[in-house]
Amino acid sequence: MPRYKLTIEYDGGPFVGWQRQANGLSAQEAIETAVLALTGEDVRIQGAGRTDAGVHALGQCASLDLSRDWRPDVLRDALNAWLRPRPVAILSAERVAEDFNARFSAIRRHYLYRIVNRRAPLALMAGQAWLVRRRLDAGAMHDAAQLLVGRHDFSTFRDSDCQAASPLRTLERFDVSRDGDLIECRVAARSFLHSQVRSMVGSLEHVGCGKWSAGALRGALEARDRRRCGQVAPPDGLYLTQVDY
Repeated sequence: MPRYKLTIEYDGGPFVGWQRQANGLSAQEAIETAVLALTGEDVRIQGAGRTDAGVHALGQCASLDLSRDWRPDVLRDALNAWLRPRPVAILSAERVAEDFNARFSAIRRHYLYRIVNRRAPLALMAGQAWLVRRRLDAGAMHDAAQLLVGRHDFSTFRDSDCQAASPLRTLERFDVSRDGDLIECRVAARSFLHSQVRSMVGSLEHVGCGKWSAGALRGALEARDRRRCGQVAPPDGLYLTQVDY
């Protein structure tokens, strides 16, 4: 059976997350429903990252097997037609080797977190960013974020319901930059713990507003205690931007 890799964009607002769940519609289910309508095949697709409810994607990847040999551009366009009006778009479809798996073949995942730092409420970016009204020092946030780069026990920044076997992860990159009112946090690693990015960003917000020092962030990390996490940033600002293979 031909195997395909899909690159996917979606607005996470209407979904309970990427993965199929009993309590509502997921992005995965929306795509699988489109596949069924197009091909008549009831397939399960494998996603590269299990984004939470409200989290967006600019470059989610998924793999699936189909009995028919589809031309990739035709498959992309046909799935997009069946996905309307859901806020999901198949950006590309491509044939891949039969041993490719969108989740297990990934070597790096990239996330972006957007903070709008201003007093005025969000209009165009409502549901697409975290509005923080108190002034943040993005430079201090970036410097503190470097303490999180490398291999660490991230228990402090791990959701209590996380099912990962180990809290050890290697963070390859954590950059924080400002452009006007927009602060962007960009992180990369092979894999992340449940709510890790949102937990780290929420704690860095404490550094940016002066509530925490960089040393306090280091202490929270070294404590390996979920109770030491500053806060969990809302899902609105988080995007899975790219998956490397």
